[in-house]
Formats: sequence, structure tokens, C-alpha cells
Amino acid sequence: MALITISGYPSSGKSTRAAQIHDFLSSASSPQLKVKVISDDDLAVDRTSYDDSLQEKTARATLFTAITRHIARDTILIVDGMNYIKGFRYQLYCKAREAGVRVATVYVLATPDQCRKWNDERADGKRYKPQTLDALIQRFEEPSSMVRWDAPLFTITWDDPTPPLERISDAVTTGIVKPPNVGTQITPKAPTDALRTLEHTTNALVSSLMAAQAASPLGGPIVLTIDALEPSSNTSANGSSVLRVRLTLPHRALTLSELQRLKRQFVAARRKAVTLGSTEKGKVEWGEEGVGRAFAEFLEEGLGVAR
Repeated sequence: MALITISGYPSSGKSTRAAQIHDFLSSASSPQLKVKVISDDDLAVDRTSYDDSLQEKTARATLFTAITRHIARDTILIVDGMNYIKGFRYQLYCKAREAGVRVATVYVLATPDQCRKWNDERADGKRYKPQTLDALIQRFEEPSSMVRWDAPLFTITWDDPTPPLERISDAVTTGIVKPPNVGTQITPKAPTDALRTLEHTTNALVSSLMAAQAASPLGGPIVLTIDALEPSSNTSANGSSVLRVRLTLPHRALTLSELQRLKRQFVAARRKAVTLGSTEKGKVEWGEEGVGRAFAEFLEEGLGVAR
């Protein structure tokens, strides 16, 4: 459904605002919709983790793992944390687009002096060291509504008695769901036997084409039959699986070197797709029928025959 990123100085009242948003959305949404808050406290991340940069990276990785686990289209996930690094907020934005959910950022605004005062008054064992607090405030990268990963942005001051809860609710329930782009889409993996299927199908098709041409002159639409690696609904007279490929040939004799050259070009392009998962023309079909059909189209194009 949505990912709400809470951002602000340490000890600025972020957890209070996160609880307000949680309670409002829980009462206003349908029972089938889950509203969940994830914070450092839920993940047992101590405040001392922010004293050291290495421990802080581990804390952020723990938070991101939890977000990845809970983000879903039937859940409004509220990330209660500083989220003070714009690169990390962009990472959350990409994860939301990948999951197909809406996004919103809530910036809890408080003065550094007010944060220091609240931090000193804490008696729950969740106090930041003064030097850590000052360092985090200094490094804080303020959210901006001008960048796509922070929009829509809702700024709530620490003393605001009426936060815009209804506007936040509208943004995460009726706002635009941005589709995943190339950078956030999961690239499909090629099957383990992709290269074997590729080599077998293309070699068999070239051999069948040369054998048919030796028997009689070819030209125009034809159907070639080759042995298939995997069982299929098509069988030959001896009971083995066969693959039938339709293609159109020019009205001239074809040489083996010409077909081998086109085969090498096709196989080279497909080998790259084994790693990338796609080609410039779109997704790749890895089955024998898909490879045979694609190779037939490639041969027609290379031989100058239009369908």
C-alpha cells in the first residue's frame, strides 16, 4: 500500500508523530489493511550504534532488511527513524517503487536546542551522547519536496497541535503509485540450461535447413522439423519429441558459411542476455520454441526476407 518515511533530528519527537500517524491510519483504514511501525527500538538497535560510523552502517542495514521484509501492497509501513541521509531515503524510495507501493515523507521539524533539551531529559535509557547528538544534527540532510524521493513531503513542527493526518492518509491511500523503472526492476535470471538449449536449437536448425536445401531447392514459407531436447506435445514417427519452426527463405541457394555467420551473431547476442536477462528488444524466451522462433526471425532479417 505505502511506505511512510519519518525524518528529523534525533530526539525531535519523531516517535510521537509516528504513533499519531499509526493510530489515525489504523482507525481510518479497513481491517484488511495493516499499519505497522518499524523503529530502532523494535529492532533492538541501541543509541550507542550512532557513536561509531561502522556500527551505524550496520544499524541502517538492519533497518533496511526489516523494511524489505515487511513492505507489501496490503501494508502501510511507517519507518520511524532519523533517516537523515538522502541517499538512504532514495534507497527506500527505490524499494517502494520495486514493491509497487505509494511513498510519503514526514519531516518532524525541531530546533537543535529543543532536541538537546529533550535528549537531556530522557530517563528511559535511550539518550544520545551529547557529542553524538551534535554530530548527527550537523550531518543531517534535510528532506526537500523538490526531489522525487522525498515527495510528497509533509513538514510537522515539534509544537504543531494539529498535524496534517488527513492529508497524509490521502497521499498513502489514494496517491499515485509510481511504476518501477529499469533501475528498480528485478532482472529475470536465465535458466541453468539456457546455453545448452541455445546451442542445440540453433545448430539443429542450421543442419535441418542445409539438409532440406540439399534435397530440393527452397524458397518462400517452409516448416523445418528438428529434434527437441525436452518432451513436448509434438512427436515424430519414432516417438521422440520434435520442434517445428516456420520461416520464410529467399529464392536462392544458401551457403553454410552464410548461415553459420548469422548463427554466431545470434548466439553472441543471446549469450549477453544470459547475464543481463533481456535484450534491447525486450525480454528473452529461453525455451526451445522461443529460441527457435527468435532464430527464425533473425535468419529472415539477416537474409533480407520480410514477413
